[in-house]
Order: sequence, then C-alpha cells, then structure tokens
Amino acid sequence: MIKQVGNTLIQAVHKASCHCGGVELELTLADGTVEPRRCDCSICRRRGAIVASVPLAGLRITKGTALLSLYQFNTRAAKHYFCSRCGIYTHHQRRSNPHQYGYNVACLEGVNPFDLGEVDTMDGANHPVDKPS
Repeated sequence: MIKQVGNTLIQAVHKASCHCGGVELELTLADGTVEPRRCDCSICRRRGAIVASVPLAGLRITKGTALLSLYQFNTRAAKHYFCSRCGIYTHHQRRSNPHQYGYNVACLEGVNPFDLGEVDTMDGANHPVDKPS
C-alpha cells in the first residue's frame, strides 16, 4: 500500500522478519514507526528491543506461523511471540493496550535501530496491573 503526502509517495506496508527468515510479518504503518521506545519491565530489559505499536489489524503474519512460540508471564495478559528456530522476538500483544501489537523495530526490513538516536524508556517495571511479589 502506498499513500501520497503532498508530492511524496510513502510506502505504508512494511515487511519484517526474524533472523533466520522463518517468520515474516507485514505491518501497515501509514505514519511510519511512531513513538519507538524501550521498556524496563523484566522481559524487555533482558531482550533489549526497541518497540513501536500497530493496531491488531495492522500486523499480518505472512510466513512461519507454526514457528512462532508464545511466552506469557505475571498477569499473562501480554502475549510475546518469538521464532522457535532462531529465538528472535518479533512482536507481542500489549497488556496496556490489548488492541495493539508491539513490534520489534529491528525486524523491519531496511531499519537499523541504532540509527534512531535517543529512544525513550517506559516504566514497565512499575506497571499498575502487575501482581504483587
């Protein structure tokens, strides 16, 4: 899908994949990657990914559904998906907004997350719906 902004054509559909190429996604990002961020919750700290969000309808798995593994913890509200072959986290259904997927910006074709500059960090370690320890 291509949209026109003034005299410029912008590609709204982007491809993303895991490292081995076994899992491929199509993301509809009409406004590009909006508000990329890190999170300091226990899983995000460990995986170190920069994420951005897309509505559920804006992410389509085009290859490798059978390779995706699901990981849930704590409240089990978020659903974290990763490739069972190469281990790369590709996306998750968010607990703070279950109508959105968070996706791994580094999985986007042609995107180097180190080129993003300073990236904000969200306080996921103190999420209001966490279960007490």
